Amino acid sequence: MTSSPSYPYRLRLPGPISIPERIRQATARPIVNHRGPEMRVVLEEIQRLIQPLFGTQAPVLTFGSSGTGVMEASLVNVLAPGEKVLALAHGQFGDRYAQIARALGAEVDVIETEWGWAPDPAVVAAKLETADYRAVITVHNESSTGAVTDLAAIGELLRGRDTLFLVDSVSGLAGMELRQDEWGVDIVVTGSQKALMCPPGLGFASVSEKARKVIERDDRCPRFYLDMRKALATVDKHETAFTCPVSLLFGMQEALRAIHEEGLPQVFARHKRLSDALRAGCVALGLPAFGDPATASRTVVVAAVPEPLTAGPIVKHMYETYNTVIAGARNKLNGRVVRIGTMGQISEADILTDLHYLELSLTALGHKVPAPGCGVAAAIASLR
Repeated sequence: MTSSPSYPYRLRLPGPISIPERIRQATARPIVNHRGPEMRVVLEEIQRLIQPLFGTQAPVLTFGSSGTGVMEASLVNVLAPGEKVLALAHGQFGDRYAQIARALGAEVDVIETEWGWAPDPAVVAAKLETADYRAVITVHNESSTGAVTDLAAIGELLRGRDTLFLVDSVSGLAGMELRQDEWGVDIVVTGSQKALMCPPGLGFASVSEKARKVIERDDRCPRFYLDMRKALATVDKHETAFTCPVSLLFGMQEALRAIHEEGLPQVFARHKRLSDALRAGCVALGLPAFGDPATASRTVVVAAVPEPLTAGPIVKHMYETYNTVIAGARNKLNGRVVRIGTMGQISEADILTDLHYLELSLTALGHKVPAPGCGVAAAIASLR
């Protein structure tokens, strides 16, 4: 595909996202000694500013890694081969979490939830009575389907049990509320390229005291680079166990400053407001929201594509004609949905532009919209 040079490039994926200029500039700062005093100041500030996003007072560990890497780190540090894991899968990334656990030799039971809906805590409660699980694993914000898991309800089920609660919030953290300590989550992992507004390449994992006791055992899976024991030994010194991505951490420092300048309640409210508006606009254009509206994501809008259209031509037309990159699906929803990110430092203008180009693309592909401008009008009404 070739984009149109007549329009500015717009990255509207559910990650990676467009990086604000102040953060981009921060990543261009001169490199400093990764173990020197300058870097320790940066890591100390990142630790202090990122903990409220996790909703924890526990240490948040930094890795040079993608989100999948810290998903693996969360498992390799608490599992021994043959131990049982309960995976709550309701989309592509829940399936991935289960696949990683299997690759590490765990015995994995899966509760499959229809894509677009969140795991049912009552089903989880019943399953927990059937076996002793080392860990329950799930995805906070399933960006492949747009469904959000009730972490508080599932965490409550695990209080008083030895079972650990591990959560992938790669596409949720910093775009929606997360209260790790209050909700009883033991490890939360995330990546830098979504609502944290940085380039890909940084992974973070927060570790509860309950999880730490298991991590420190010597009978877990073999580990080296992802060994959280090494990371925990250096975090209070404001260092990383291995060479850190210095430039990315400069960007993360600036991104966290920007988030706190706006204020966490305001950030979360803005994500909700804009995702609601985009969703309303898509519905008005004849692209109904996919899945259960009661568990709708705040960081990605997933819209169902009406027949006889399929998602591929919409994605292609948006890029080739309007230089706007949105996503389809690379899983069993292929062709059936389009996905647009509502994470990071986006504005009302971004949402209205998305809907304007989407309407023009749908019309060009033969889809009859109810009325010209109806998507933008519905979004404006939602925003009022």
